[in-house]
Parts: sequence; structure tokens; C-alpha cells
Amino acid sequence: MDFSRAQSPLSLGFNSHATATAAAVPLQLLDPQGDNLGEIDREELSEEEEISFFGHPLCVKRQRYGQLLPGRGPAKRFAVGKPSLEERRSSVEAWGNQSLAVADPEIFGIMEKEKDRQVRGIELIASENFVCRAVIEALGSHLTNKYSEGMPGSRNYIGNKYIDQIEFLCCKRALEAFDLDKEKWGVNVQPYSCTSANFAVYTGLLLPGDRIMGLDSPSGGHLSHGYYAPSGKKVSAASIFFESLPYKVNPKTGYIDYEKLEEKALDFRPKILICGGSSYPREWDYARFRHVADRCGAVLMCDMAHISGLIAAKECKSPFDYCDIVTSTTHKSLRGPRGGIIFYRRGLKSRENSVTASHGGSAQQYDFEEKLNFAVFPATQGGPHNNHIAALAIALKQVASPEYKAYIRQVKKNAQALAFALLRRKCKLVTGGTDNHLVVWDLTSVGLSGKNFEKVCEMCNLSVNKAAIFNENGSISLGGARIGTPAMTSRGCVESDFETIAEFLLRAAQIAMAMRRDHGKSQADFLSALENNKDIKELRERVEGFASQFAMPGHGS
Repeated sequence: MDFSRAQSPLSLGFNSHATATAAAVPLQLLDPQGDNLGEIDREELSEEEEISFFGHPLCVKRQRYGQLLPGRGPAKRFAVGKPSLEERRSSVEAWGNQSLAVADPEIFGIMEKEKDRQVRGIELIASENFVCRAVIEALGSHLTNKYSEGMPGSRNYIGNKYIDQIEFLCCKRALEAFDLDKEKWGVNVQPYSCTSANFAVYTGLLLPGDRIMGLDSPSGGHLSHGYYAPSGKKVSAASIFFESLPYKVNPKTGYIDYEKLEEKALDFRPKILICGGSSYPREWDYARFRHVADRCGAVLMCDMAHISGLIAAKECKSPFDYCDIVTSTTHKSLRGPRGGIIFYRRGLKSRENSVTASHGGSAQQYDFEEKLNFAVFPATQGGPHNNHIAALAIALKQVASPEYKAYIRQVKKNAQALAFALLRRKCKLVTGGTDNHLVVWDLTSVGLSGKNFEKVCEMCNLSVNKAAIFNENGSISLGGARIGTPAMTSRGCVESDFETIAEFLLRAAQIAMAMRRDHGKSQADFLSALENNKDIKELRERVEGFASQFAMPGHGS
């Protein structure tokens, strides 16, 4: 049937210059001279007819010669030279297959600027990394088109045969990356972030108002572990819907105070005890956490978001020997796409008192799987991002390779080289060093705030981020800077390069101190003085010259 011959008063006309090629065909609303009614007598269109309604005369205008209903504007005629079916198909194909640079040059231009910023800058934010080309290709693939609510093998939509294969493979690789027995551990790879994963755990295992306990954010914890401000304001959903009490580091040493942690936990009796953080530079004593969790009857959960890559490469202690649930982001040191993941125990319990029956099901069997899968979908999320899951599967395959393990060893060596370089220059580090991929620089000893240092670094194309720290008197200070090594290690930097990077960081601190000296405590004056500062310009040129020597993963031809 030739639909091109069908006519309707509701149809749209197309530009008569369209061709059957893939060139774009502009869409236009019929005759641009829309009020030209040809030879139709306008007076006829306004002909009135009198009718009676319950004895009251009404005057209405009769609709004639295809006139549209009132409020819909004047009638239109079809444009001359209506396109064929093939021409209409071509018009859709044309805009559907345009490159980004053609389809949206404004967004493309901004993206190119961001790419240039990344290439010419030194990325030291501990929670960022650069993914490989294969991950980028999967993220920007046709997999984003498919909707697949539910778990693989049990979807709410048809057409998920191959999506299921991808997710099953991703789960298999996730367990293999961390040397986990599939009979003892399960995994959900659908969370959109680690914050989403953490909240799904709380949702699946707790009732509103139940208690959780994690490391205080100023001590190096994370907002999603139930942080609330010193004023009492509840900051995260975890603190809004659940009752939280943090444990803290020793203000003099910067290490977790396990004695006070146990004392607090026994008084507070949390249902979930959380280990793991976002800016803690030392190892975690998982055995001690297990002991405390068993004493207070809590589920032991680890948020390994920052150190998951180091754990997979066996360069940090593993939480899987002691914890009941382990969550993580999938980027950061893991070097995959941005997202989250949940590991949970399954099968028979290996320790009679590892969790209470109310959390782990019967006295002999874990039943986290059903609760957590339901908490992810439908309780807290919609359909999974299939392009992300494919990209994660690619990253997890790499995680199991010898090359990745060598990469993580270099990440750790670089962090230690950076720490030693800063310490030699009389800089003060929280805990005096690092066991993982990051250091926390205490700037209070030189009278700097983390915010001002961060801003000077940004102007020099050095990316660090401010961090709260505990002073020795126990007060919270915003005078810290968190510095990580995974991203620049991904670009090929080694120990000697981080010696140079330490010099750049120290120079940025010197510039910030000089500016504070010149402009006092006025933040407005400080910021305004950044723009034309010669020292900043000189350091930026040095930084960009250094960074541009190193290749950027994923940008190859």
C-alpha cells in the first residue's frame, strides 16, 4: 500500500526540495502563507446560522470548506510537491545518524574543551580515574536503548536475551575479580552508584528509624554512612531515614580509635556496622570490626569504594573474609565506568554468630540475596543501565589480568613516593603517610584552608579536593587536602613523576600562603586576586607542559 498518497486534514507538509538521499529534510507546517484560502469566499466562512436553545436564540458560525474547529486556526492546504515515503524515511535517518559535532556543535565544543582540560591537567582527585577506550565504546553504545527492569532471567520486558547474557557475564567476572566462590557469594551489578548501593542495603535489611554506624565524615568516612552536620542537620538520605551514630579517628594519630568504636557500638547497638571510607589513608582491621559486630549483633558491611581496585589486586587487605555485605563504586581505583555494586553472602553460614537471625534469615542460611535484589529494583531504582553493565564487565575482565595488578602496584608505589616527597618538604600528613592510593595533607600547620588551596590548584590545572580533618584538640577543621594517585598512574606516571608533582603542589601552597598574607582573610579579595596572578600563570604553564607529555587513555585513533 502506498501511504504516500494518503491525505488527511491533520497531516504535515514537507519541504518540496527533499530528496531520497540521507540529507536532512526540513520539517515545515504546511503552507507558510497559511491564511491564503485561494478562491474560497471568506464571507462564506463567516456565514451565521441562528438556532434556539431552551427558547433562547443563539448565533453560531457554520464551518464550511474544510474550516478547522474554533481555536485551531485557519485551514491549511497541503504543500505542493509532497515527499515520497522514501524521502520521509531518509529525513529521519538523516538526523538520526548525525555525528555529535553536526547534531549539537554547542555541546560538542564544550566536551572538546573538557577533553583538553583533562589532557593538559594533573588529575589528583582520589575518587577519579581515566577509563580505557573499550569502556568508553561500551558506554556510548546501542545498549543504552534497551529497557530491562528486573534481574537477568526475570525481566519485566521482552527482548532481553542478550542483555541477560551480558549481565550474567558481568556478575561472573565480578566474583572472579575478587576470588569469590559463587556458592558463598552473590553480586548485584545494577546500582547506579555506591551511594545507591549503600541505600539499597539499608532499605533491604532495615526498617525506617533502625540504627547504622559508620566512620564520621570528617574522620574520613562518607556521607552515605549516615552523616549529619555538627548543627544536627541531616545531610544524607541515610541519616534522614535511619538513626546513625558515627565512630571517629583518634585526633592525635588520625587512626581509627577501635576501643571507643567498640564502646559506642555496644551502647548504640546498630543493626548495620559499616567499615570503609572516602579519605582514610590506612588499612582497616576487619577482624576487629567482625568482633565488634558479633558482640552487638550487627550485620557487618564494608564500603570499599576507594580501595576496591587495591583489594582485587591483593595490595590491600580483603574485607570478604570477615564481612557479610561489601559495596563499592565501579570507577575510582577499579577503573571502570561510574556505578555501584553489591556483594552479599549466600548459602550456609560459616559462623553461627556472624549475623542475627532477623537479618540473615534462618539460623543456618543467609537470605540477603532476595532482600537486596528487591531493594535495588523495584524499591530504590528503575531499570538498569545496560551500557554501564557491559562497560563494567569489560573493566572486570581487565581487573583479573596481570597487567592490572601491575598497574595497582604502581598506584600504591606512587602514593608512597608522593607521601615521602611531601614529608621531606616538611609537610604534615594525616597518619604520617599512607597504606593505599591517597594521602591527606594537613594544611592547618601553614595557616591554609583546604578551600583556598584547592582553588589555587584549580587555577594551575592541578586537581585536588579539600577535606575535613580532626585537629589534635578534637575540633573539626576544613584545612585538609585529599590527593590520590590512580588517575595519573593510568596516564603512565611513575615515582619520579610524583616527585615533580609534589613540587607543583608545594609551589601552589606557597602561592596560596602569599596571597593570604597579601589579602588577609577576605575570601572575595583572595578570589579576585587569582585572575591575573603571575605566579599562578607561571605554575600553570609548567603543569600543562608536564601533563601534556603523557598519553590519555581512550583518546587513541
